[in-house]
Amino acid sequence: MFIIVLRTEYEVKDISALLDASPILLSTQFKFWEWLADYYLCTQGDVYKAALPSGLKLESETIVEYNPDFEADAPLSEREQRILDLLSVDSQQCVTKLEKESGMKNILTVIKSLLDKEAIFVKEELRRTYKPKTEARVRLAGSADEKRLHILFDILSRAPKQLALLMKYVECSGILGRETPKEVSKKELLQRAGVSPSILNGLVEKKIFEIYFHEVGRLNQEMKEVVELNALNEFQQRAHDEIVQSFQEKNVCLLHGVTSSGKTEVYIHLIEETIRQGKQVLYLLPEIALTTQITERLQRVFGSRLGIYHSKFPDAERVEIWRKQLGDKGYDIILGVRSSVFLPFRDLGLVIVDEEHENTYKQQTLLLAIMHGMRLLYWLPCMEQKRFSALLPPP
Repeated sequence: MFIIVLRTEYEVKDISALLDASPILLSTQFKFWEWLADYYLCTQGDVYKAALPSGLKLESETIVEYNPDFEADAPLSEREQRILDLLSVDSQQCVTKLEKESGMKNILTVIKSLLDKEAIFVKEELRRTYKPKTEARVRLAGSADEKRLHILFDILSRAPKQLALLMKYVECSGILGRETPKEVSKKELLQRAGVSPSILNGLVEKKIFEIYFHEVGRLNQEMKEVVELNALNEFQQRAHDEIVQSFQEKNVCLLHGVTSSGKTEVYIHLIEETIRQGKQVLYLLPEIALTTQITERLQRVFGSRLGIYHSKFPDAERVEIWRKQLGDKGYDIILGVRSSVFLPFRDLGLVIVDEEHENTYKQQTLLLAIMHGMRLLYWLPCMEQKRFSALLPPP
């Protein structure tokens, strides 16, 4: 029997925190990012910064900490003393906060001077800006059998408002009629009972109720009624059949039609057929075309299976859409602008690029690259080469 002992030249430190309990990228998505970085001649870090919502990015923050053992050998400058006075109130502060409260500019020079004198310590902390939305909920502390409830009713007989609140909780939770009681939000319970928060706090102090927080999310979970698909007319059916036939030969097809010619109805039928096969759909629109009208039209047909991803949405909502797409219960259809191509899709079966001619699909940096002599647009279709032929450098 042999025992192998590995010796390291450095001290192995304990893991202090787990940044992500599960990956925030899918393997197919990472391959797509590698292709993007190679195609556009940029680093994978640049793709990462463009793709991820801000709430999923880790940011490093410099924390300044006061050294309680510091003794000055010489008088400190006015600026140095000002920083130490602020740290004496709160011994750990970030550089941004110190700069704001001190009103100083170029505060880093003062921090470096204090660091050299060992008056302070400096450390880096990772933080994430996204915070899940939670809701305060109420439940009975301890067992919830009928016998205990009768005892509680007797105890609260001389506190009518607390008794009314407890009885309203029993009604809202259905605790006597079901094995697992329904969760009751603090706000809903107080409103339905018509009492103040102090009444609830009194029951919490008596160990009858306990308050806990449950993550509810910011996305609209309301189930909407859906309608059946409209039948296609003769011309729409012909276009639909030709698209399906084209997909048998290659994965790209161009549908040409003037405004209000009925293209959206053709798209809806193609989407329905795709998700019936268990695949997902990405429906891209330029910023200007992503209106309430098209959103409501798709929601009437697909209901909660449709997710909206737009750069003007709050960052926290975009984080939750991203996380939902990572799970097994992601949206079947994503309707969004060009940044939606970065979202994680487990089984993407159809991509619709509506209003493909709009220049908002194009990145302005491509034009800058042309003017600086790079031949990036030679990779684009002939139509784009013709459009920017005046800007292309000579061969």
